[in-house]
Amino acid sequence: MRITSWNLLHGMAIPPQGSANPEALQRAIQSLESDVFAFQEVDHFLPRSKSRPQMRDIAESIAARDWAMGASVIGTPGESWRKKHEDEPEIISNTSSHSELMHECYGIGIVSKIPVLSWNRLNLGNSPLGLPLIVPGDETGKGKPRFIYVKDEPRLALAAVLENGYTVVNTHLSFVPGFNLAQLRRVKKWALEIAESTGTRAIVLGDLNLPKNLPVVASKWKSLVTQNTYPSWGGKIQFDYILSPDLAFGEYSVRNFAPTGVSDHLPIGIEIFG
Repeated sequence: MRITSWNLLHGMAIPPQGSANPEALQRAIQSLESDVFAFQEVDHFLPRSKSRPQMRDIAESIAARDWAMGASVIGTPGESWRKKHEDEPEIISNTSSHSELMHECYGIGIVSKIPVLSWNRLNLGNSPLGLPLIVPGDETGKGKPRFIYVKDEPRLALAAVLENGYTVVNTHLSFVPGFNLAQLRRVKKWALEIAESTGTRAIVLGDLNLPKNLPVVASKWKSLVTQNTYPSWGGKIQFDYILSPDLAFGEYSVRNFAPTGVSDHLPIGIEIFG
């Protein structure tokens, strides 16, 4: 099984070329040749990405039956958005009704060629405080870094229980220090609870917004990929991880990806044997 995690930046081309290009994104996805994808910063019917359901389009482009998206906000981050209401769907998937499908939202998603037995969602909330974040120079590497103030968005984790005996948990954590570590502890605990109840093995992956291997400090979890993933045009720091509590050396190999021309993050991946 090949698993890939990728912060899509809603499919934005690097260098920027206006709105997202669905065809370029699908070509990039196909080039990664994976069985299971965990995506962060996903758009669903938002104008900036040509009002397309990105997870459904990606699933169709790689002939994957199962896909799901968990909306973190309704609307477009950085423009106009609100929190999801209780009566709006927790998970939008290939089995959703038309009325559930037609929401303009943003969040995280999973696309799987391996049959998914069940989907689960964990709401993680958001930090009440935003932060001034440093934005790297442009994609040429010559631009000067700058600070911008960013308000934190509601966060979540999305889990897929797979037919082959694995539970894949995707998340995009807060950028606020301390708050993201608390969120990660909740995600790990939740992943192990699902794995135990379903007789599967847990894998947690995504954009954790934590540098220097912090996601596995003082825990039994291991980081399976060590690679600087941000920015994509010259990685300086690792924010993206694939974590496991029990995969041993020899059970998997790391897959290396070149920049795809899409997103400010690099994809990361592993292949699990057997």
